[in-house]
Amino acid sequence: MPEWNPPQKAAEITEVRLQDAILDGTFPINSHLPPERVLAEMLGVTRPTLREALQRLSRDGWIEIRHGKNTRVKNYMQEGNLLILNYLAKNPQAQPPSFVPDLLDVRATLAPVFTRQALLRNPEAVCEHLDQMQEIPEDAREFSAADLELQRVLTILSGNPIYTLILNGFAELYRVMGPFYFSSPAARERSRRFYFELREAAEKRDAEAGERLTREMMTESIAIWKDARKQGEQAK
Repeated sequence: MPEWNPPQKAAEITEVRLQDAILDGTFPINSHLPPERVLAEMLGVTRPTLREALQRLSRDGWIEIRHGKNTRVKNYMQEGNLLILNYLAKNPQAQPPSFVPDLLDVRATLAPVFTRQALLRNPEAVCEHLDQMQEIPEDAREFSAADLELQRVLTILSGNPIYTLILNGFAELYRVMGPFYFSSPAARERSRRFYFELREAAEKRDAEAGERLTREMMTESIAIWKDARKQGEQAK
């Protein structure tokens, strides 16, 4: 079946325009949006359309709607939620400079824990999945997809579904940024070594080794990302 992209509704377009206006400083953090009537005229939409867009923005943590008071623009990086990640993933130009390293740092905290739990609960399944990864082609996009799938499988095997939900919140960003990271032969080679060593740890049912290997890999990935980003900027 083809992938169909239905046309955006007026409220969705309005929502994106307001997100852009928040990010570019038209409506700075902790400022107040104009009254509904004025804002609807500025955007060229009806007030019901504007209200729907504002409800969406409130749900995602962009704004605070206060009845009888002006709507406040939140500090979305401190008061927002995982839905903010989805928007920033799709709009790299809107990401703060430290956004990806910070996200990798979160992964470096979580991944060793769910990997250890996966090896404790079902090392056979971990081995089976890693065996399937031996023939990953030297293609950045496919490599990125395989790496994300490994982490998803590990979260599931950990037995804690919250890890999977958190990872899913990062998945869109990973799909966007992962191919850039894995365009480096050094990054692919380091990950292949990690898969091999993790396979050995799983076979030995050594959950502590799996945790240690994952922590080392996640920490190194931050350094690899920063180096790749630096080289990319120098090449411009």
